[in-house]
Amino acid sequence: MGKSILLFISLVLSAFFGFSQQPKHRFELGDSVFLLDGKPLQIISGEIHYPRVNKEAWRQRMQMAKAMGLNTISTYVFWNLHEPMKGKYDFTGNNDIAAFVKIAQEEGLWVILRPSPYVCAEWEFGGYPFWLQNEKGLIVRSKESQYLEAYKNYIQAVGQQLAPLQINHGGNILMVQIENEYGSYSNDKNYLDINRKMFIEAGFDGILYTCDPAEDLSKGYLPGLLPAVNGLDDPAKVKALVKQYNNGKGPYLIAEWYPAWFDWWGTKHHTVTPDKYVATLDSVLANGISINMYMFHGGTTRGFMNGANDKKEISPFEPQISSYDYDAPLDEAGNATIKFMKFREVIKKYLPVNQTLPEVPRKKNTISIPSIRFSETCSLFDVLPEPKLNNRPLSFEALNQAFGFVLYRTITDGNISGVLKIKDLRDYAIIFINGKKNGVLDRRLNEDTITVSLPKGKVVIDILVENMGRVNFGEYLLKNNKGITESVYLNKKELKGWKMYSLPFDEIKSEVIRNKGYVEASPVLKKGSFDIANIGDTYLDMSNWGKGIVWINGHNLGKYWNIGPQQTLYIPSEWLKSGKNEIVVFEMLKPEKTELNGIENPILDKLN
Repeated sequence: MGKSILLFISLVLSAFFGFSQQPKHRFELGDSVFLLDGKPLQIISGEIHYPRVNKEAWRQRMQMAKAMGLNTISTYVFWNLHEPMKGKYDFTGNNDIAAFVKIAQEEGLWVILRPSPYVCAEWEFGGYPFWLQNEKGLIVRSKESQYLEAYKNYIQAVGQQLAPLQINHGGNILMVQIENEYGSYSNDKNYLDINRKMFIEAGFDGILYTCDPAEDLSKGYLPGLLPAVNGLDDPAKVKALVKQYNNGKGPYLIAEWYPAWFDWWGTKHHTVTPDKYVATLDSVLANGISINMYMFHGGTTRGFMNGANDKKEISPFEPQISSYDYDAPLDEAGNATIKFMKFREVIKKYLPVNQTLPEVPRKKNTISIPSIRFSETCSLFDVLPEPKLNNRPLSFEALNQAFGFVLYRTITDGNISGVLKIKDLRDYAIIFINGKKNGVLDRRLNEDTITVSLPKGKVVIDILVENMGRVNFGEYLLKNNKGITESVYLNKKELKGWKMYSLPFDEIKSEVIRNKGYVEASPVLKKGSFDIANIGDTYLDMSNWGKGIVWINGHNLGKYWNIGPQQTLYIPSEWLKSGKNEIVVFEMLKPEKTELNGIENPILDKLN
């Protein structure tokens, strides 16, 4: 009788708190294959990043992964999402990574976890929170004490969320990756071992592994951990390389296999024909090698979380677009592509005996929003917050601001013409003289000077600066301050006495947008609404607009810029309501725009 009561209490508590009793499995590294409960397991995985998919759609994306034949999904964990300010953690809403992992388990999927803490991933600062740059002397990806302390605090917080979900604790996390492509950055084995110990102390007591590009594996692997390979898909070379650094044995994992690529502003949309990869996928699977497709589904980089590349020998600055479609098997909206269907046919050949794939769900419903006209418009200059004052301009970091914009203002004597120079502009600036637009400076183009002509009397110089994404890869990872990071000069004379207006736009307060009569050619905030009867996925066509951000019902859809290649913003159906929907646009370059149209399909390949 006592046991029955205890069982009843256990079931009630499990139901109440959302716990479920899961059988524990044994996951091990064999000499040539992964072993699940003593039997070979070929991992066929696809990368999905939880913040790039709205939470309401996580399950649908996982069901699509199952339909293509995947048995595992892989995801990074993003430090700057979970600790946006020092010591303040967020694992709620779309940041609820534990819920993401549990949904995968409910859908019959294993998980490969990559908390790094550096992720690259075309993500702001490679996943690092901006405030690390405010810790004097802190050096990321190093043994510097402040960094290791911050890193330890973060990984402990992640461990509390996810360590109980490892396979050896009854969960579905097969393996956990330490660091990320470290061999491309450095070769300090002692630093890597510190990573390993931190992960174990945080509760990650299952299988740990490293991943590196083939050419950097010698520098990035750690003896005792499984070395996985990125970007190499020749089976013989994969096996030889892993054996070389793993005591002559496997198992073999291609941790990142790239069936496509990402985009950045002002360059052609990257696409790769699926036929180029079908035979390769077939060969990899036929040779018993496990694989993770980067990406299976890219989704959308919402808000201000895109990263940037900075390769001085190629291009000074390459900020990535908001769409992370990636030409992946599953498109930005979560629909199957031709690539999806062809990969599915390959994977079918390597399913376990008696296993069949679920039917591919039909394409999601799409709608076209009727033409939207904006009822209210106001100048950005009319809704400025209280400024901070300093003799010289302050960077975003000095203002304790992560993202968005800062308006810099100074007053100087006029009746002069010449060259205005912004030393170390990060990243994009619009210059105004007495409220009138004078011109634009763009870090991508190595621009930092502009000709100005100041009228007589006292003159107000405004410089609106946008953070277009901190560098996420390469040597410039350590040089990631934003805003006006040095000084401003007029004819080589430094301008002083600045006001800084912080505009992080971390939330949009639409009630402040009232018709106030905008200043000609100033950046504007526009508010409108539209009514729909039926809900479905849709896209906003921004190709006739200039540059800015859009919010729908309070959700930040991401950035648009008519230089392309991305011309549309994806709206998931879950963010729309039957009836009235509110839209807010921050437009930087074309304040005269009054009408916006919706379309049913994306435009990701149009350059202007």
